[in-house]
Amino acid sequence: MNIKILGTGCAKCHSLEKTVKEVVSNLKLDAQVEAVNDMKEILTYNILTTPGLVINEKVVLSGHVPNKREVERILMNAQSSEDKC
Repeated sequence: MNIKILGTGCAKCHSLEKTVKEVVSNLKLDAQVEAVNDMKEILTYNILTTPGLVINEKVVLSGHVPNKREVERILMNAQSSEDKC
């Protein structure tokens, strides 16, 4: 699973990145987490507000920092979608 955190380096972006990394570790997911700070690259995902969360090149969240439970749900749904392919 390829996970990208889209953001300019603000506190919310760092918070989302930290939460995602914790959940990936806790769930023992095979995932690469990458922070994307380049505004030109962020704009290619057509999000209006950061932070953004992209899983396997699909935007799944933007504009707010989800709690840990929401991140777990998002990642587990993405994992089960990968398993079906």
